[in-house]
Amino acid sequence: MNALTPSAARTAFLAEAAKRILITDGAFGTEIQAWKLGEADYAGTLGLAKDQKGNNDILALTKPEVPESIHRAYFAAGADIAETNTFSANRISQADYAAEHLVREINVASAQLARRIADEYQARDGRPRFVAGAIGPTNKTLSLSPDVNDPGFREIDWDTLVDVYKEQAAALVEGGADFILIETVFDTLNAKAGIMAVKQVEQDLGREVPIMLSMTLTDLSGRNLSGHTVEAFWHAVRHARPLTIGLNCSFGATQLRPHVKLLSEIADTAIMVYPNAGLPNELGAYDELPETTAGLVHEWAAAGQVNVLGGCCGSTPAHIAAMAKAVAGLPGRAIPSLEPVTRLAGLEPFIMAA
Repeated sequence: MNALTPSAARTAFLAEAAKRILITDGAFGTEIQAWKLGEADYAGTLGLAKDQKGNNDILALTKPEVPESIHRAYFAAGADIAETNTFSANRISQADYAAEHLVREINVASAQLARRIADEYQARDGRPRFVAGAIGPTNKTLSLSPDVNDPGFREIDWDTLVDVYKEQAAALVEGGADFILIETVFDTLNAKAGIMAVKQVEQDLGREVPIMLSMTLTDLSGRNLSGHTVEAFWHAVRHARPLTIGLNCSFGATQLRPHVKLLSEIADTAIMVYPNAGLPNELGAYDELPETTAGLVHEWAAAGQVNVLGGCCGSTPAHIAAMAKAVAGLPGRAIPSLEPVTRLAGLEPFIMAA
């Protein structure tokens, strides 16, 4: 492979993370719901064949003032990183809305929007702001069969998913994203397809595109849907040299505590964690107050376990502001140097004896 031009954004990010705990933003979906948009707001004048209500990603084209307002609220709350509103802006997910032909346009527009606002806030005070191009897991899985009667069946193959991810990642970078955030990883093989896609984009561009990886747990034992423990997941993706590794969604901060501690001890890169605002109530809403969430993540910060904090489902600009205040002045986690041994992973981690 040809040598890649190093990422200036990676250097700037690590320089800031060495000084303090950085703050990423919070939930987008619940913030968009607060606007109480109708189908016409989502659809705009695109003339798509299917109902667009709930297609949050397409708002970058049809009602950009909504994601712009949310980005501004999170930056005003103290965020250092804007995650693009592109969680489902891939060919597979957009097919549900007959909008798969708009994937590049949605991602470019979303990244440009976040980039413009990030640069605006950076110009105000000189503090670096970053844009993470968000890529969700899609609604397909490479590791598991959706048919209990046919364990070998897959709805999608590796090459197709790599191509889907590459299309989205390339558009996000084109729009100005500093990093690609492969988040809410429920299937480790899906994440590895995303990693390969970004590596292909790097080769096409001739420059480094830093990757952020964020796993989501599906049960309190600390496994994702494909069965990997936190430690096994790290062993499976460490080769990608991610800028950050971490956890998002899953549960609230209380339930993530032991898993954050474990990951902080084994990962020789920055740790980014953005939990839900507690657990949902019987109506699916999140009741945890900003001060409560902030107090819980402060424990991780005080223990030297994290480098970046933020919020997932149910979190608001008030949650992000409370977090930023709670960790102000605390140093970020010191990234450890690990003994060079062979670390492998099945569903469980395996370390080969020297």
